Amino acid sequence: MINNVVLVGRLTKDPELRYTSSGTANATVTLAVNRQFTNQKGEKEADFINCVVWRKTAESLANYTSKGSLVGIEGRIQTRSYDNQQGQRVYVTEVVAEVISFLDAKNSQKTTDTERQAPAQTNTQNYNSNQTSSNYSRPETKPYSKDGVAQHDISDDDLPF
Repeated sequence: MINNVVLVGRLTKDPELRYTSSGTANATVTLAVNRQFTNQKGEKEADFINCVVWRKTAESLANYTSKGSLVGIEGRIQTRSYDNQQGQRVYVTEVVAEVISFLDAKNSQKTTDTERQAPAQTNTQNYNSNQTSSNYSRPETKPYSKDGVAQHDISDDDLPF
């Protein structure tokens, strides 16, 4: 049997980080995922999908994302039920996330209050000095031989697969 879900969307609110009585971290989020088509009025609609994340992944999600963050989630669909305070059976369907990908640029990720108040500082002096450095020379290589076959000195150990 296959139970695999891949979603890309934006968080509708900040992740809610909690810990179980045994100290295991978990976070719940709702992901707004745009539909690929428009409705009769020409408007895009979205699905709001509840997701739960566990352990270190939950802590990372809570530390590095906030409302509006673009994330990718890989996981599985899970259904469960419980009895609420009125004695009614409540059924829940959610995605249990196993892999989270942070898809926003680094500078748009969640920051602390101190970081928001401090002006952004960039090291332009080092950047400019590296650009004008006379020690840098671009290698004059021709990647293709006369017969059109690439000439590269790459061993099998250099390949990532």
